[in-house]
Amino acid sequence: MIKNICCIGAGYVGGPTMAVIAYKCPEIQVTVVDKNISRINAWNTKNFSNLPIYEPGLDEIVKRCRGKNLHFSEDLEENIKKADMIFISVNTPTKKYGIGAGKASDLKYVESCARQVANYATGHTIVIEKSTLPVRTAEAIKAILESSRNHIRQKGDSITFDVLSNPEFLAEGSAINDLINPERVLIGGEDEESINKLCNIYSRWVSKDKILKTNIWSSELAKLTANAFLAQRISSINSIGAICEATGADIREVAKAIGSDSRIGSKFLDAGPGFGGSCFKKDILNLVYLAEYFGLPEVAAFWNSVVSVNNWHQHRISRIITRKLFGSLSNKKIVILGFAFKANTNDTRESAAINISKDLLNERAFLHIHDPKVDPNQIAIELDMPQNDKDDSKVLSEEGCWYFVNDIYEAAKEADAILVTTEWELYSSLDWRKISKVMRKPSWVFDSRSILNSKEVKASGLNFWRIGDGYE
Repeated sequence: MIKNICCIGAGYVGGPTMAVIAYKCPEIQVTVVDKNISRINAWNTKNFSNLPIYEPGLDEIVKRCRGKNLHFSEDLEENIKKADMIFISVNTPTKKYGIGAGKASDLKYVESCARQVANYATGHTIVIEKSTLPVRTAEAIKAILESSRNHIRQKGDSITFDVLSNPEFLAEGSAINDLINPERVLIGGEDEESINKLCNIYSRWVSKDKILKTNIWSSELAKLTANAFLAQRISSINSIGAICEATGADIREVAKAIGSDSRIGSKFLDAGPGFGGSCFKKDILNLVYLAEYFGLPEVAAFWNSVVSVNNWHQHRISRIITRKLFGSLSNKKIVILGFAFKANTNDTRESAAINISKDLLNERAFLHIHDPKVDPNQIAIELDMPQNDKDDSKVLSEEGCWYFVNDIYEAAKEADAILVTTEWELYSSLDWRKISKVMRKPSWVFDSRSILNSKEVKASGLNFWRIGDGYE
């Protein structure tokens, strides 16, 4: 019976996943460990609205379980020692150096975790890959653990390991619901007893017909493939959106027509500014690397094109804005609504707003950026540019600059354009007549998320562009 679970990694996957397991399995002690002390302190904050990750419903679960059977600690050694089951949920960024640079996953953090588990584990420990990993990563983890076991055996101790793959299928912004009501739970492994122990945990709240068992390699590849297929749909619909703009069609009408075909389905057919988040681009590039490694160049080229279209599309939006504003953005004020890669999260990784904002800054625009959940310090990191030291849209600069705003209506004063990049609900209910009165004419509203009422915006006297709309 599993009594103690340790999760290495207190990020977007580890924190929410362990919170839900603790919530659903009150008899199991769950501890999330991370060497980032500031992150652990944030998880232990007295103000539950200031957790390091924003997900609807997460704060209530942490409030209910923390201090009872959910703990956050920087003490890796002690918590690994007492754990029956260890989840590895650390970052696997794309390599920036050496073989596979720009495509392959950098597994240095995963390897480091495996070595820590090997050093400190006692008795029998089930080690679970939770991070998104390339196919056959489990072999490396098993090799490290096995080498450690052979070394410890020389001292007469009995330490054993089993390795499972249990990839996450979470959509940021709805992660808690995805964990509580998953479409499927995938478990890959070789040891039936270990697989059943993990199944028993999930079966406390997930019906057994939704728990899929595979070999460990299929489990690893399934996660990459799922993200690749979703990203491919986004690039596909955005490419059709560009054709709609050129021909006079409307991408929303086209999407509705094709989405009504049961063979295609309606999900992920919303045209937007392109995919973002921590997984899609990284996982596709990992798939590209694997295809190249195994001598499948045509497969690699196919999946690489998904990323290429996404990049092209984001730069296309910034070019449209520049063209509509008479070909020059120098010292023009543009309000950016949203910097998170999607609504209901504070995650900015690979957000479309990053590339678009950088393009506008390169055109020497003055950006006023608003987001209800993203910290301005994170925006500065993503843009590799500090925030302007004062709110002055009339500052003349040889380079673009940006300023974080809390009041959208105040930011709209003397603005030349407003661009919606994240589909936060509050943006769909703005008073466009009030905004129009204070903008500099001729002024534009660019809706890259199709969340605004075009009739209301146009009735207020503003020029309007909406993604994939050839009628505008």
